[in-house]
Amino acid sequence: MNRRLRGAGLVGIVLLLLLALIIGCGEKQTAPTSPQPSAKAEEWTLDNPLFKPAIAVQEQNTPYLMKNAEVVGTAVTLTEDGQPAILVLVKTGALQRGPGGIPLTLENLPVIVEVTGEIRPMKTTTPTIDHKAKQTPPIQLGTSGGWRYDLANGYCCGGTLGSMIQKGGSKYILSNYHVLEADIVSGGNNRVATTGDPVVQPGLIDIGCVASNGQDVATLEVYHSLPNNNVDAAIAKIITGMVDANGAILEIGTLSASTVAAAVNQAVKKSGRTTGLTRSKVSGLNATVSVAYDNECAGSAAFTKTFTGQIIITNRASKFLNSGDSGSLMVEDISTNPRAVGLLFAGGSSTAVANPIDQVLSFFGATMVGN
Repeated sequence: MNRRLRGAGLVGIVLLLLLALIIGCGEKQTAPTSPQPSAKAEEWTLDNPLFKPAIAVQEQNTPYLMKNAEVVGTAVTLTEDGQPAILVLVKTGALQRGPGGIPLTLENLPVIVEVTGEIRPMKTTTPTIDHKAKQTPPIQLGTSGGWRYDLANGYCCGGTLGSMIQKGGSKYILSNYHVLEADIVSGGNNRVATTGDPVVQPGLIDIGCVASNGQDVATLEVYHSLPNNNVDAAIAKIITGMVDANGAILEIGTLSASTVAAAVNQAVKKSGRTTGLTRSKVSGLNATVSVAYDNECAGSAAFTKTFTGQIIITNRASKFLNSGDSGSLMVEDISTNPRAVGLLFAGGSSTAVANPIDQVLSFFGATMVGN
């Protein structure tokens, strides 16, 4: 999960060290100083008729492929020479290619295999960089934040307050379900996430697990996007004067009020709690991925959600998206008023996953705040 946890005591420290080894929490990235090229990216959206046969083959074969416990997802992508292909995401490189393993082709389309590890929501356990700092109001987004009571089982959690949307004349912070409202049992903290609960900046993980060290910037509006919907999203109504009214994001600035569809090889960037401003490119579309969720901070397994129609982004060594970056908004990589592309929520060591932003906005009946 792109939330973060903070432990208490020796057992917590040991667990944190183990988690750091597993998910690479220590990885950081210096942001490139110039956008990456997106060669003909606009040609390779899902609306491109040349992609339609590949999408049909992918969707037809996904149930069979995902019966294998090593396979965590599929998508459509492009080969190095720009031809449609099927992308298969796997936990390890143990599966052989060819008969008895992952096919080399499916209906004459090449099959590309990418080792991603487990696809997980990006919550987190250890603080790192400046996006975790307490800001002077009105705050900018792309910053550390979370549910005020996100402490249970000897840990506290946090993620990213990603961007601003508008619904019914009111403005809301947009983040993930698993960052703001994933506490669904009255367990380690004797409460569940409820409409009206405060949302704090920074998140508890960055303020010693003590909510009073932070500041209330919004109030939660529970929508329960999961497990029964296709987006990992949550919103909180801003408290007047506490959040930049234009929805400015740290190191990105003010957005466009318009959105744009994802396209293979599209250059994108995001501003998040852990890795700050990072850049990458879209590597797959129409992805089916399975993600496991817990029932509170450091809680028990609650459910596994299989998402469809998702965006896959290159995430080498977790340098684009890492634990704590959940809730970050992915935008096109241009310098002024970029358009939103997707809401980041999960990933592995080489792959990040985002909900298409238009699906998220449709779920809430909302629009982006921007110029």
